[in-house]
Amino acid sequence: MDISIGCHFVFDVPTATHAVVLVEPHVDEEARVVAPSFEVEPAVPLGSYLDRFENHCRRMTFPTGEVHLRFAATVKDDGRVDVIDENAPELAPADLPDTALQYLLPSRYCQSDELYTFAFEQFGDLEPGWHRVQAVSNWVHEHLGFDYGAASPAHTAVDVLRDGHGVCRDFTHLAIALCRALNIPSRYVFGYLPDIAVPDPGTPMDFCAWMEVWLGDRWYTFDPRNDQHRIGRTVIGRGRDAADVAMVTTFGPTTLVSMTVMAEQVH
Repeated sequence: MDISIGCHFVFDVPTATHAVVLVEPHVDEEARVVAPSFEVEPAVPLGSYLDRFENHCRRMTFPTGEVHLRFAATVKDDGRVDVIDENAPELAPADLPDTALQYLLPSRYCQSDELYTFAFEQFGDLEPGWHRVQAVSNWVHEHLGFDYGAASPAHTAVDVLRDGHGVCRDFTHLAIALCRALNIPSRYVFGYLPDIAVPDPGTPMDFCAWMEVWLGDRWYTFDPRNDQHRIGRTVIGRGRDAADVAMVTTFGPTTLVSMTVMAEQVH
């Protein structure tokens, strides 16, 4: 199937401000992406680079005034749900690949060291592997309330566990922190997620956050916010937590006036 993805940001910029923008698909997705288009209005010189997580980052300087940023592309998707392997095992830290080790460590929003006791009391006696990770994801989904009004860039996994509500990034941060506390490598992912084969939520589309967990010999997708294995995910960014994958980082005062996100099947 073909999936149309894209976004449109409008900024109010009081003075020329340098920015890094992360809205294009991750380098791992490039083979699926057709006819990508990235535009800034007014037009400015654009630079690009891959960060340490191989996220595709754009650099530019926003001019003073109203600035529009647009991205659009078509993604060729196989129409399958996220891979499910109920036999996928956990590995001891000594057996993990080097690249997975950093995702066992505490990070700014995922203080796994502070949740160690809670994680083992809640999940330590469960069968290791896929079923334990799924239990963590299910628990977070069931115990947190989704609330846009409770969203804050300052909220950490510890805050979310205490307060009991948040948005998709908060669900993901808490599930990641609990998995890391159990010595299961977990990383933060955000991207485009269309509503395919699920009820229409009746709310405007937004970027979505989920997690990837290392089991056996690969990364698997888990989604504590939706508690579903879904069709059509397109990864934009991966990192230790949301601090590594900000959609827009500006080095000066900039106001986001509006943001529109699109991800839908092309019929």
